[in-house]
Amino acid sequence: MDFLHTILGDDIQAGLLIILNLIVIESLLSVDNAAVLATMVMDLPKSQRDKALKYGIIGAYVFRGICLFLAAWLVKIWWLKPLGGLYLLYLAFDYFRKKNSKNNEAEEEVDKSKSWIYKSTVGLVGTFWATVALVEVMDLAFSIDNVFAAVAFTDHIWLIYIGVFIGILAMRFVAQAFVKLMEKFTFLETVAFIVIGVLGIKLTSSLFTHFQPDSPISHAIEGEKTDLFVSIFTVAIFILPVLSSLLFNYPKKHKSDIQVADKAEEVLEQS
Repeated sequence: MDFLHTILGDDIQAGLLIILNLIVIESLLSVDNAAVLATMVMDLPKSQRDKALKYGIIGAYVFRGICLFLAAWLVKIWWLKPLGGLYLLYLAFDYFRKKNSKNNEAEEEVDKSKSWIYKSTVGLVGTFWATVALVEVMDLAFSIDNVFAAVAFTDHIWLIYIGVFIGILAMRFVAQAFVKLMEKFTFLETVAFIVIGVLGIKLTSSLFTHFQPDSPISHAIEGEKTDLFVSIFTVAIFILPVLSSLLFNYPKKHKSDIQVADKAEEVLEQS
């Protein structure tokens, strides 16, 4: 029992709920990571495309592994939490901006030519290695997101370690099942980015709690009740619409051609 308290914290049930949340969120981030990798290599020849994807998948594993070892150090740098929160908010905002755009299909493509890294390396090492370099930078960014998402749920270091480890497993095992789920219940893609936005707000609020630690608002934000609310909200916002869709067909359940899902599935099949 002492071992469980060490790993899951004082409240074992709350710890298990956090792990369930982390499985969902880390799977989402892995799907998003895979979709971005696929988009970045689309302009390469088929033989080079597969090779670049393999490098990208290896990089995703390696950087997540590094973050696993550095998690305890990363969470001590207070300003990384609000910075990570702002980035998660950007991901959510960017998704809804593209969703509402009339030129949605064109917006989904990643324009590598505008990237400083790509422009700086393509002339020196060629298109293939410049693409690989850009892919690895994205892998690093997503791996740090892996830590931020875990920190958004808890400050308990063992749960953060579990969250990062789940991110590693998700790239190999869980994310592909999550892609299938998103293809069947198309509204889950939107739900997922709502959750990312909520986690972004929670992380960004640490800017206030850092400078006003004694404020009642800070105590509320950092309190166990808030953590429990976020955990329950994250699970409920995924489960309730799925149950409603199965029982009442609302939101409507249908097979759909989701670009993100298709691209992600192609990458994850190679991992």
